Amino acid sequence: MAKNWYVLRVASNKEEQVRDALARKVKIEGLEEKIGRILVPTERRPSPRGKGEKKFVERKMYPGYVFIEMELEEDGSIGEKAWFLIRETTGVGDFIGSAGKPTAMASSDVDKMLLQIEKAEKGAPVSVEFAKGDSVKIKEGAFENFEGFVDEVLPDKGQVRVMVTIFGRATPVELEFWQVEKA
Repeated sequence: MAKNWYVLRVASNKEEQVRDALARKVKIEGLEEKIGRILVPTERRPSPRGKGEKKFVERKMYPGYVFIEMELEEDGSIGEKAWFLIRETTGVGDFIGSAGKPTAMASSDVDKMLLQIEKAEKGAPVSVEFAKGDSVKIKEGAFENFEGFVDEVLPDKGQVRVMVTIFGRATPVELEFWQVEKA
């Protein structure tokens, strides 16, 4: 079976520690066959400093998430050894998916994420494909399948603020870029 990419929710500001701990554990347990790359996509942004000096700051593109490339079992579940290795890591929440079976990222989303990482490594700014007023559909999370429109693009956070109608009222919801698609 081929490896797919999965999204793991983690404690905020613990993304690097979780990534490093998982990488160590994978090596110790010899699970490199099942678990491939573990990424916390970041970008370098110029930070405004006085007197024309250029400083850069590293920012996480998807705060609160770690991306894991891994191979699942035939039934779509995570192998027992890999499951315990991941779940027993401090700061780990759960996978995006349902009933213990993580949902693989769409290959178009994986390509987008890997391209963003590649651009960020070269120092290029991250491209934002959403603009204020765009009609979007939410692909993931509590508001999955809701439609709304982009109220604000928050490139520093890697998010968009989407206005969705809940119980007849327009409500702002902040979502990661990868959680929405143009409608």
